[in-house]
Amino acid sequence: MDYPTFLLLLSFILSIIYVLTVSGRNDSRLPPGPYRFPVIGNLLDLGHEPHRSLATLSKRYGPLMSLKLGSRTTIVVSSPDIAKEFFHTHDRVFSSRSVPETARVIDHHKFSMVWLPAEDHWRRLRRITKEYMFSAQRLDASEGLREKKIRELVRHIDRCCTSGKVVNVGAVAFTTTLNILSNYMFSMDFAQYDSVSSQEFKETVWALMEVSGKPNLVDFFPILKRLDPQGLVSRVTIYGKKLLTNFDRIIDQRLQRRSSSSSPVGVSSANDDVLELLLNLNLKDESKFSRNDMMHLFLALFIAGTDTISSTLEWAMTELIRNPEKMETARSEILKLTQNDDKNIQESCIAQFPFLQAIIKETLRLHPPAPFLIPHEAIHEAEVQGFTVPKNAQILCNVWAMGRNPTVWSNPETFMPERFLNVEIDYKGQDFKLIPFGAGRRICPGLNFAHRMLHIMLGSLIQNFDWELEGNASPQDIDMGEKFGITLQRNIPLVAIPIKL
Repeated sequence: MDYPTFLLLLSFILSIIYVLTVSGRNDSRLPPGPYRFPVIGNLLDLGHEPHRSLATLSKRYGPLMSLKLGSRTTIVVSSPDIAKEFFHTHDRVFSSRSVPETARVIDHHKFSMVWLPAEDHWRRLRRITKEYMFSAQRLDASEGLREKKIRELVRHIDRCCTSGKVVNVGAVAFTTTLNILSNYMFSMDFAQYDSVSSQEFKETVWALMEVSGKPNLVDFFPILKRLDPQGLVSRVTIYGKKLLTNFDRIIDQRLQRRSSSSSPVGVSSANDDVLELLLNLNLKDESKFSRNDMMHLFLALFIAGTDTISSTLEWAMTELIRNPEKMETARSEILKLTQNDDKNIQESCIAQFPFLQAIIKETLRLHPPAPFLIPHEAIHEAEVQGFTVPKNAQILCNVWAMGRNPTVWSNPETFMPERFLNVEIDYKGQDFKLIPFGAGRRICPGLNFAHRMLHIMLGSLIQNFDWELEGNASPQDIDMGEKFGITLQRNIPLVAIPIKL
């Protein structure tokens, strides 16, 4: 039975049981929206590509729109001006999270900075993340690590050139990002490019993201929670526990090494990776930063950090292969600075590559990694644009629709990096035309890490290789279909032939 048919059947059954209607006392004060069916509300309006479906509906009902998704009132934001009202003017009111059922398994929502309400515990984790992981000082100090892993990526692709192998761009980007994170956190690789036996962690992360990204009927109808009709909660539990067990084992190994070391407790004899620093913090005061806090922080960072970066890079490479003149412009820009010294692109040089920066911005405009960001929730009832946003309403910000709005962007469907040249637009949360990482107090804490990673990884792939498709296929024939989930991935992975320059 397909998903729409199941919903219709469920609507009929629940209608008989509850004889519910969708109109309530406050509906007239809600933002406009499409007609709501009994029980299921607007679930059938979502389709298989909700970001596109809601973008189409917003053209009819406006950039501030209300839906009823099962039992959940949902407000959809689709313009920069209204996004600014929600995440700047009324940032505190809408700073809570709409927690999906899959985030509640293994108590992740109780420890994860992603899902916690913006209160004391969340602020403490946010401060720890900034100080010990993503501060400019910490990122500068770890630049050599990222350069080393990028060189490994280049050597792997170089071997593919020699052997005539094609490259799955998203997969190698994922492995590179995963190993950079695992070395930054734990001083170890989690995966190898050519080793099947080392892919277990990577496959578990991928599986967890795929399952978590599927629409879950339990989120729309909490009465079905015990039934878990799609089996999503049980599968997420398996994958989540597997990852937490890995982190738990790594922590135990590090503690054992510290206890057997001749160095004083809290002093690393080898390095000061993130785990070492966090263990010092944990031992200092476990009541403020527990082992559970640590493990769930690692879980959130690996899930959020790997796929968003690798999928964005895959989209960027796809657009450049389809627009070879843009790739050549970027390559010329990079080679002007690097060829005389025979060196790879460095993070300190990013500011000197305006066209490369423009490519990243344009990719994030057309292909934001999280098309609805992470859903917010209203802490209490509020008024926006003369309409009522009820307490506990879910807030979806359709950044995908905002990036393709013809009133904001000229030729919005066209890949034009040059639109970002000589203009003051960035994605750091101040310009609401482009907020792929969110804005306000809930902006992605790893934004600066992603910024560095995307530029040096994409720059290295452009600098060292040209790229073509298998079988002399035309770049314009590349399937640009999207697979909706936690991140907006390509429906068909980009596989290309690297050519050594």
